[in-house]
Amino acid sequence: MTEQQLPVWADPSVSPADLDAQGVSRRRFLRRAGLFGAAFALESTAAPAFAATRPGLGGEDPQLAYLVGDHHVHSVYSHDAKYTFSQQARAAAKYGLDWMVFNEHSNFGHARYGAAMEHKEILKARAENPRQLIFQGLEWYIPAAEHCTVFAAPGPNEVDLLTKFELAYDGKLLGYTEGSAGAADTARNEAHAVKAVRWLAEQRRTGYVDDVLVLANHPMRLGVDSPHEMRAWRDAAPEIMIGMEGAPGAQGAAIPGLRGTTSIRGEYENKPSAQSWAGYPADAYLTYGGFDWATATVGGLWDSMLAEGRLFSITTNSDNHRTVFDTWKNGDWPAGQNFDDTGRLPDPVNTDTPQPGSDFWPGEFSRTHVGVTRYGYRSVMAGLRAGRVWLDHGHLLDGLEVRLTREGDRGRGVTLGGRLRVRRGEKLTLHITVTTASRPNPHGILPRLAHVDMIRGAVRGPVADRDDWRAPDSRVAWSGDVSGRKGAYTLRVPLTAGEESFYVRLRGSDGKRNGTGYLGASVDPHGPIPHPPGDGDPWQDTWFYSNPVFVDVVR
Repeated sequence: MTEQQLPVWADPSVSPADLDAQGVSRRRFLRRAGLFGAAFALESTAAPAFAATRPGLGGEDPQLAYLVGDHHVHSVYSHDAKYTFSQQARAAAKYGLDWMVFNEHSNFGHARYGAAMEHKEILKARAENPRQLIFQGLEWYIPAAEHCTVFAAPGPNEVDLLTKFELAYDGKLLGYTEGSAGAADTARNEAHAVKAVRWLAEQRRTGYVDDVLVLANHPMRLGVDSPHEMRAWRDAAPEIMIGMEGAPGAQGAAIPGLRGTTSIRGEYENKPSAQSWAGYPADAYLTYGGFDWATATVGGLWDSMLAEGRLFSITTNSDNHRTVFDTWKNGDWPAGQNFDDTGRLPDPVNTDTPQPGSDFWPGEFSRTHVGVTRYGYRSVMAGLRAGRVWLDHGHLLDGLEVRLTREGDRGRGVTLGGRLRVRRGEKLTLHITVTTASRPNPHGILPRLAHVDMIRGAVRGPVADRDDWRAPDSRVAWSGDVSGRKGAYTLRVPLTAGEESFYVRLRGSDGKRNGTGYLGASVDPHGPIPHPPGDGDPWQDTWFYSNPVFVDVVR
């Protein structure tokens, strides 16, 4: 692989005059963090490591730069997608992504032919554009459940890992998923999913690959990812199975007049099936401000997992198959060929007429921001594993920096995904530094953040009922009206450590569509709400979310 290069906004040799407004803003953020120039260098040959939290009280997390990415992108190497690898990579570069994952759908054609062919394209792209981090991945059909992104660090065995995993553990290929003959054997299928995650962990442990990560995709779309399954995947290897999509792709699905009067953002238009977990309410099959019900519900499934005191990250992505208002259509198959025989769709053809679609290009609407101390593949994966993640829609923010400190502590405290050790009764401060959008987004709107909310929840340890999806002590504990504020500013929220350990997490929106949260006004007075079917313009309802910070109260 050609030697990696810093992105232009982080490269001191690139003049500020050669940067666009977003690049200038990102460089300014890098300078504030003290990471510009030699301090923010390419990752070394050794695996990157973040500074660990001090074993005593408080914390000393590192200063971070944030790289923008998308872990869920499809190309002609997926049987139901459309674009060439090059089209997707160019779009990601256009919309400012630093990293992306091609996670093609599993299929016998993909395992036998497509994965190896795509790998050649990825190697070529890495050499031709060393400023862009391009991972190869797989969209795993989870036995007894739905889908996951699986991706590995670049190395000699990255494609072999994916194909071996696909053939041995993919529920679709084994007939272990919804609609397949073997779907009814739930206990066997759930056990096979756990075995799959453990197998990936073993490949990392033995050094077969440098690193590998798994994230659950669109968990509530079909309601087949039960709470106990998600906990079982996490517990099988928490360093591998690190989280889920907080918001799905297909965010353009409900643009008025595009797909019809029943369309919902994320294509969350399903009803419970025989394979759906019976404990989910009908409302779980909707998106709320474009976010999955599991994430958007304060006191809901995500909070119930965090309330165990264990990190479980969220992300967002494009899941790009077919872009809204795009004019390309799938090419025609040569006589006698199909995907199983080739592992690759024919190249698309431009019709000059808009074609059906629900998605945005990678980075056009959905962005996952990962905090790193170096630039490179393993640094991105280390940042994801550490939970140093926040996400936004519609380019709502240019930057977000979060620190939790003890009163009188001169250290940096801890940031997203971190843990702060404190004594009972200690005074704390949550520092939230917001950098507002500095330029119009790809839709031509200059986004404006209207409010920031802090959710606080008690940490009680492992749940007795592993299908419990409620966290009754989690609620919006603080809200700040930031309408009209521009540039970079810091909000300081005072906190007090009580008897119990707890966590805090953040969200905010443009304020254009809010209402009482799913579990009531006492829990969430102005949260995200579902849009009317067919009337879900995503650019008019944009949110950001952050991962949590944990506070461990010691006696």
